[in-house]
Amino acid sequence: MTKFSAFLKDEAGAVTVDWVVLTAAIVGLGLLVFNFVRPAVSNLAAGIGTELGNAQACMAANGASASCN
Repeated sequence: MTKFSAFLKDEAGAVTVDWVVLTAAIVGLGLLVFNFVRPAVSNLAAGIGTELGNAQACMAANGASASCN
């Protein structure tokens, strides 16, 4: 019984549990932020893709030295 009570009083693994909880909280917050940021990044990427497509079409139609609006 003495070894069992010593095992229950030992706090050596408590730090590990704290790190696991903190890491899980950080990952959870990261996923939450990602869900809020993802639509804005997706819209920005679509806008960049559209602009690059327009620039490619302008260069193909008018040559590399022409300027397009």
